[in-house]
Amino acid sequence: MGLVYIDGEFVPQEEARVSVFDHGFLYGDGVFEGIRAYNGKVFRLDEHIDRLYDSAKVIDLEIPVSKEEFKNIILETLRKNNLRDAYIRPIVTRGIGDLGLDPRMCPKPTIIVITIEWGKLYGDLYEKGLRAVTVCIRRNAIDCLPPSIKSMNYLNNILAKIEANAKGGDEAIFLDTNGYLSEGSGDNIFLVKNGEIFTPPTLNNLRGITRAATIELINELGIPFKEMNLGLFDLYSADEVFVTGTAAEIAPIVIIDGREIGDGKPGKITRMLMQKFRELTEREGTPIYD
Repeated sequence: MGLVYIDGEFVPQEEARVSVFDHGFLYGDGVFEGIRAYNGKVFRLDEHIDRLYDSAKVIDLEIPVSKEEFKNIILETLRKNNLRDAYIRPIVTRGIGDLGLDPRMCPKPTIIVITIEWGKLYGDLYEKGLRAVTVCIRRNAIDCLPPSIKSMNYLNNILAKIEANAKGGDEAIFLDTNGYLSEGSGDNIFLVKNGEIFTPPTLNNLRGITRAATIELINELGIPFKEMNLGLFDLYSADEVFVTGTAAEIAPIVIIDGREIGDGKPGKITRMLMQKFRELTEREGTPIYD
C-alpha cells in the first residue's frame, strides 16, 4: 500500500483519514489538481501549482504553505512511494469546521497529496477513437460557479458522466447555458476543420494545462489556430475532434451522438499532436530524484 501525505505526515493509504467535519467532505469546499509524472519527471509542475493557488485565491482559501514548499511535498510523496510514472492529486480543503457553511469557522486548511501508478486512461481507444455524446446537463454558468475554478465540487461533471454512461458514450461533451460548446466531463475539446484547429475560449471551461501545452505544439507546427465560440454545427461537421487533459492526455473522438466524425477514424492532425505530446512529456519536467 502506498503512503498519502496529510498535513505534514505520511500515512499508509488504508489509514488516510479526514474529519467528517472537514468542509471539503461536507460541502466540496476546496481545490485540487491532477498532475502527471513521466519517467521520473513531473510534467508542468509549476503551472499546476500556479493554477491550484489561483483557484484557492478565487474561493478565498489561503494555502498555509508556499508554492515551493508545496512542490517539495509533492516530490517527496512521489519519492516515498518510489514512483516514476504516476498520477498526482494535491488537494487543499477548507478544513475542519462546524455544520454551518461559514468558511470563517474553519481555522486551518487541510493539505493532502495522493500519488498512484498510472497508465493510459482510455486503453486501446487512443488507436480506435472514443465515442462521445453531448449531454442535457449544462456546464456550470460562469456567474454561478466558474468552470475555471478546479474545485472539489465536481457534481456537475459527474452528472454529465452518468448521462454519457447511460447513452453508451466513452466521454460526455458539455454545452454551456448559452448553447456554446464548453468541454468534456474531464477534459478540454478541440475541432479540426479544413486543416485549421478550433477550441472554445476558457471562460466557460477549465484552463487546462494540457490544453495550453497542445496550443504550444499547434503553434510550433504552424497549424492555423483559432479560439472562438463553437456550437453543435461545428462539432458535427468537424473533420477531426480530440480532447486534452492531464489524465486523458490527447485522445481522438471519432463518433459524437451517433455521427461519424470525418471518416470515423483518428485523424492525421490528431495523431500528429498525440505523438508530439508524447515527445514533449519525455523531454520536459521537474526531476523527482536528484
